[in-house]
Amino acid sequence: MLDTCDIRTDWTREEAEKIYNQPFMDLLFQAHSVHRQHFDPNQVQKSKLLSIKTGGCAEDCAYCSQSARNGAKLSASKLIEVERVIAEAKKAKEGGATRYCMGAAWRSPKDRDMDALAAMIEGVKALGMETCMTLGMLDDNQVVRLRDAGLDYYNHNIDTSERYYSEIITTRTFADRIDTLNRVREVGIKVCAGGIVGMGEQQMDRIDMLLALATLDQHPDSVPVNMLIPIENTPLADVEKLDPIEFVRTVALARILMPKSHVRLSAGRTDMSDEMQAMCFFAGANSIFVGDTLLTADNPEEDKDQALFDRLGMTAMAVGCDGSR
Repeated sequence: MLDTCDIRTDWTREEAEKIYNQPFMDLLFQAHSVHRQHFDPNQVQKSKLLSIKTGGCAEDCAYCSQSARNGAKLSASKLIEVERVIAEAKKAKEGGATRYCMGAAWRSPKDRDMDALAAMIEGVKALGMETCMTLGMLDDNQVVRLRDAGLDYYNHNIDTSERYYSEIITTRTFADRIDTLNRVREVGIKVCAGGIVGMGEQQMDRIDMLLALATLDQHPDSVPVNMLIPIENTPLADVEKLDPIEFVRTVALARILMPKSHVRLSAGRTDMSDEMQAMCFFAGANSIFVGDTLLTADNPEEDKDQALFDRLGMTAMAVGCDGSR
């Protein structure tokens, strides 16, 4: 097996493909060994996600119910009030979440929204929680404003490989995604970036998506791995479901290529058995979203998550603890 003790940003496709396609038990052993070297394998970080502005997005992401272009029938809403965001964050903290993620269905925020966004960040941080936002593309002034408000993480997924990207989104380019990640990192905000699998892509697209992240100058601090949730009336509504073993392989490769990143099981957990989730945790996933909704999609109820954690002997990371060794 390849040595993954050192943090590398020079992975090759040949290396990644060899890792991904090795016998499944060998892959799990390697991924778990890397995970155990860098993290407590029995701790999971809990995040809560709130949609602060839903629907009416100008992008045409084929998987998304919030796009105004792709056929989904989700009506647009205005940016919600700062007070409501803070009240929801308090509930999330009481439920054990240590990071609060706020997502808006925008191509990019408008300058008139920045005061409210900054107030949301400041209010959530005052509760003692980590803050994360996903707002689309950002310009230089906006990233500085978010940083100065105290934003800890910015989520901007690359979604899929560069090769397959135009099959999923045509209203922005793969390079646009990378530019935003670089802009965020340059001002000192931590990067949260992953993708979605099960969108009809090929195996190599899953590998290349992770390679694109693992060969950035610095690995993302968090890497969400989403399983497509097919949404009625979207172009991907009838896509063939991904083999669960392929999903676990993707999680394992993310862990091996990016040993110190938090790998998050994100969308799609409602369709995963407890056994599949346990296998993902063994393969190196150590973060989840809690709460019964992810933006507009269903998510397992918190009682169900806690029951699974109890069965596995796992605990939630405390505020200020990243689970690293």
